[in-house]
Amino acid sequence: MKRHLPILLMVALASLGALVTGAPAEAEPRRDEPALRALERAALPLRSTAPSGPTSDLRPLGRMVSDAKIVGLGEATHGSHEFFTMKHRVLRYLVRERGFRTFALEAPWSTGQRLDAYVLRGEGDPRRIMREEFQNSYREWNNREYLSLLTWMRNYNRAHPGDPVHFMGNDFGYSGAGIYDTVTDWVRDHEPALLPEFTELYRGLRPTVDVNTYMNSYLAKPLAERRQMAARTAKARQLLQRQRPDSREERDRFDWILQDATAIARTARGYAFDFGDPEQGRAAMRYRDRVMADNTVWWQRKTGDRILLSAHNAHIAYETYDPEHYPRMQGAFIRDRVGRDYVSIGFTFDRGAFNAEGGDGKYRRFTVGPAAPGSNEHTLDRVRHRDYLLDQRTVAPAARDWLATARPTRSIGTAYPQLSTFDIPLLPSHDVLIHLHRVTASGLLPD
Repeated sequence: MKRHLPILLMVALASLGALVTGAPAEAEPRRDEPALRALERAALPLRSTAPSGPTSDLRPLGRMVSDAKIVGLGEATHGSHEFFTMKHRVLRYLVRERGFRTFALEAPWSTGQRLDAYVLRGEGDPRRIMREEFQNSYREWNNREYLSLLTWMRNYNRAHPGDPVHFMGNDFGYSGAGIYDTVTDWVRDHEPALLPEFTELYRGLRPTVDVNTYMNSYLAKPLAERRQMAARTAKARQLLQRQRPDSREERDRFDWILQDATAIARTARGYAFDFGDPEQGRAAMRYRDRVMADNTVWWQRKTGDRILLSAHNAHIAYETYDPEHYPRMQGAFIRDRVGRDYVSIGFTFDRGAFNAEGGDGKYRRFTVGPAAPGSNEHTLDRVRHRDYLLDQRTVAPAARDWLATARPTRSIGTAYPQLSTFDIPLLPSHDVLIHLHRVTASGLLPD
């Protein structure tokens, strides 16, 4: 979470980190040996985290995913190379072998539209789009690993123009000028009598500055003004929702226009909480995860695509890591809506490096040593495979009992060293685990 923008941005939009909880770790007890032996039997080795190359070692993951329509793939830090490249590798496999067609990221809805236009039609320069869009709370995504993933998606679509892959953003932290224009253009063309009212409702809201400036200035506005902006965007959405085109083709297009208006309203609503009030802060976090789930499920139902959803471990989990501050997570909301059509895959790691924001507000590389005895990662790293898959749903009872017990676990968000460890029971949090022995820092691109 962010510290330099006072409590507002820290609570409202920061990617999930963790509070240090529980008692100090003790030395690994002998009673964990039966669990370790059961983990050994269940663990399936991974050949590589690099996107290219053979994928036979991912076939077990395909079976674990089965027929799920949405697969959440987490990360234990927001800034490690191997988490991002493994997502790229899994995406390639799921697209080619399992029919997945959308990659969803914890990024604004309007950002997803710009990147989708690039992967579909080659519109724009991905480096420029990423530099412009991935600012402020989304700074971590401006990296070489995601640039490589986007480039692969574009190349795939060149080779498969009739069956393309898509990119979507499911978050609400920013609504770009493009979706304001899309909504108002539709109103101008189809309901011109409403245009003056829409123009007034959206007055002063369409961004005219860079993302970072816009987000910071929005949060700096008085609470009453932010709530009034939320009321205006909600009214605009309600007005639009009352319009129903006659033809099926027009209704299909209208659904997307209405979703753009919904995204605008959700951004304004997300900034309308009183972040100085702890209960309002909890409500804001619950709202954010519900919105990300709503956007993802809407896209899946509208397009029919199978989706690989990328976010922090905590966001794609079923159980909250920190109930005091984060009441309910995206993974739980998605499961409510689609049931077993959602599968959650979490990452763990033993040691290595990552990029995060230091106390001075600057991003830089941090390194951590081997996981401490008594932690989840310490035992997981004792499995003989360097990197491996583990389906928690099918492990033997000894491993199942061990995985169901809360232990210190790294969960590093945007800031470090604060907010970096939780007591987490892995079994109720995720269906599948991917454990990596060592990670390195991601390749941040220039701001």
